[in-house]
Amino acid sequence: MDTAQMEMAVARYGENLLRLAFTYTRNMADAQDAVQDVFVSLLTRAPAFADEGHRRAWLIRATINRCKNLLRSAWFRKTVPLPDDLGYLPPEQDAVLSAVLALPEKYRAAIHLYYYEDCSIREIAALLGKKPATVGTLLARGRTLLKGVLSE
Repeated sequence: MDTAQMEMAVARYGENLLRLAFTYTRNMADAQDAVQDVFVSLLTRAPAFADEGHRRAWLIRATINRCKNLLRSAWFRKTVPLPDDLGYLPPEQDAVLSAVLALPEKYRAAIHLYYYEDCSIREIAALLGKKPATVGTLLARGRTLLKGVLSE
């Protein structure tokens, strides 16, 4: 992969991957590290992609895997992260994002991919390694939890 292709990938997918990583890690510094690791992997491995959809799916899956590995690490489990200030968002978006981040991981990932990344249920199922019916259930339960939190 040449420099121009890498710059295009970072410009096109960097912000979305960062938001995805943040939903897992709940910490901007750890999210940035995870995304950086994914792009380094893209650069060093230089996998061949059939099309842009395949590249996007690979980057999302790699980001999810990197975040899960980070969350399982002993270092991450034994440290207490500093809370990130979401004050840069408008108040209504801050409340919604805070509520999404408060959800359990299985609901948080499905909600993020569906609403923030515009993935279909089938795409989410493939990315998370679950059946489409399971993803539909996760979305429904996640929405119910969000509704309860946001109505308070």
